[in-house]
Parts: sequence; structure tokens; C-alpha cells
Amino acid sequence: MKGTEKIIAHIQTDADTAAKKTIDEAAAEAEKIRAESFEAALAEYEKLMQQGNAECEDILSGSRRIAEMEAKKSVLAVKQEMVEAAFQAARESIINMPREDYEQFLARMAASGSVNGTEEIVLNARDKAELGKAVCKKANELLTAGGKLGKLTLSEDTADISGGVVVRFGGIETNCSVDALIRQQRSALATPVAQLLFE
Repeated sequence: MKGTEKIIAHIQTDADTAAKKTIDEAAAEAEKIRAESFEAALAEYEKLMQQGNAECEDILSGSRRIAEMEAKKSVLAVKQEMVEAAFQAARESIINMPREDYEQFLARMAASGSVNGTEEIVLNARDKAELGKAVCKKANELLTAGGKLGKLTLSEDTADISGGVVVRFGGIETNCSVDALIRQQRSALATPVAQLLFE
């Protein structure tokens, strides 16, 4: 081998060695960068997953709270409807009680609504036609038995009520209708009625 060829071969060997060293260093650096990038990407992925899970949990929790509130509102609405139905049933029960019991009930209402014993009793058209005179007589008997003046009279007018009586003296009326009595007792009875219905 001539001198020139030896020099070229030596240069070639040095170049190959330097190139291999550079390639190995670059590969090692690339592997280091890839590993660091992978770790960073993995950490970011885990961070995003945790954030996503937290956001999903917040959304689910919020949806759950809304669903629970809606369910409670629905249950409350049903309970209120049932309480209302109970009061309506009580109203119908009073209006449709046996004739003799209803007559006595009307007489007691008229007597309890009387202040001076000389008022007019106003009934609805049905009750006036069927029970008016008997109610007036019994109410006066109740007043007299209680030591009061018993001179109630049956009004020619009728009242627009489902049942019960209106006691009138001049322009003053005492509403003893079934609906008025239920309204008066509703606030006091609503809670006990609900407790009975939903125990």
C-alpha cells in the first residue's frame, strides 16, 4: 500500500470512528429526549385524566344533585296532591253524610255562627229545599238549650256554597260553609294529615 493510500485509509478510519461516535452520541441524546418526552407526555396525560375525571365527577355530582332535587320536588308535589285529595274527600264526606247527621251538622253550624239568635240562615238551593225548615228549628232548639235567644229564620235567598250555612244579620255574614270550615282548619290539619298519609 502506498503512502497516500495509507493516509486516505487512516483518514477514512478516523472519519468512520468519528461518524460512529457522533451517530452513537446523537442516538443516545435522541433516546434521552424521547424518554424525557415520553415521561413528560405521560405526566401530562395523567394530569389531564385526573382533571377530566374530576370534571366528570363534578358534572355527575351536579347532575345527581339536580336529579335528587327534582325527585324531591316531584315527591312533594305528589304529597301535596294527596293532602289536597284528603281535604276534598273530607269535604265530600261532610256534604254527603246521612241526611239526619247532615241536618244536625247544619243546625250546629247555624247555632255556633249566631251572635244574637235573630239572624237569617242561608243555605244552598239543595239544602234549603230538602232540610231548610228542619235545620232552622233544630238550630233554634240548640240556642234555647244553651240559654240564648232562638229566633233564627230561614232566608229566602240561597248561598253559592257546596254545603254548610251562612248566618246573616243585616249586611254582616258569618260564613260557616263546609269550604270555609276546611280552609280555616287546613293550616292546622295539613301536617297531621300528611303524617297520617305518609307514615
